[in-house]
Amino acid sequence: MKDRRSVDDLSIDELQRVLAEKKRAAREARLAKYRETGRALPAIGTGPDFRLNEARPAPAPRSLVRRLFDIFLLVVEVGAVVGLIYVFYNGANILQRLNEDAAQVIAEGVPTPVPTPLVTAVVLPSGHTPPDPTTGETRPNDAEIPENLRPLVQSFPAPVIPTQGPTQAVQIVIPAIDVNAPVVQGDGWEQLKKGVAQHLGTPDPGQPGNIVLSAHNDIFGQIFRRLDELAPGDEVQLHTASQMVVYVITGAKVVEPTEVSVMAPTAHPSLTLISCYPYLVDDQRIVVFADLKTP
Repeated sequence: MKDRRSVDDLSIDELQRVLAEKKRAAREARLAKYRETGRALPAIGTGPDFRLNEARPAPAPRSLVRRLFDIFLLVVEVGAVVGLIYVFYNGANILQRLNEDAAQVIAEGVPTPVPTPLVTAVVLPSGHTPPDPTTGETRPNDAEIPENLRPLVQSFPAPVIPTQGPTQAVQIVIPAIDVNAPVVQGDGWEQLKKGVAQHLGTPDPGQPGNIVLSAHNDIFGQIFRRLDELAPGDEVQLHTASQMVVYVITGAKVVEPTEVSVMAPTAHPSLTLISCYPYLVDDQRIVVFADLKTP
């Protein structure tokens, strides 16, 4: 029979029982709703100590293909780890060998540089045929070039003449033989018409290496007409845009036009002067050597 007493007539214990009953009814209603929608498992028993059905379906056994695929992935991962270890190990060995090689080079010392001979020069510059006694006409003396090397010389492209730089020689003065002439870059036929010609690739005044200068002795101003009169101790002044560099004559010799070794670079600052020889014959060269004057 339903209790029709009001809340005020109930004791505390009776109120607690009513509240507990309402909570249980509400909980069972929620579970019933969850079971209908599949959000809860069926309960075993009722009451405050009921528990969910702990039974779970057994997992399906993995197929052979899946097991093989898992093994393959494992092998790949192991291989990747081994490869990474090898890369680090090999890199460490390479770095160690490089350090050992560098230490050996330092211990042995830096080798002394050896001058490299000029390979583009087949004959010495300033060569020409003797001027015609009547007309004074002359031309480059191609007969000086060895016959087997003429195709090579003809294949050489025309040199590109650079613009005169501020550190390059622009004037040469040789007081002992009254020479005072401009210096131009390049020692081709056209450049030798303009003054004393510097062989391309040779250094600036005062710098280590061999400055090679040439001029004619009996045409285009006869600038080096008296080159054979120079003696050891005579001075050669090379002027740049900002300074004068002085060289001192050390010696001279007469050579064949093919003696291009006199143009070879040197480890110290040096100067080489070249002209045709003898006067009005021009079948040889006179070469004068000089070194930088020391304070």
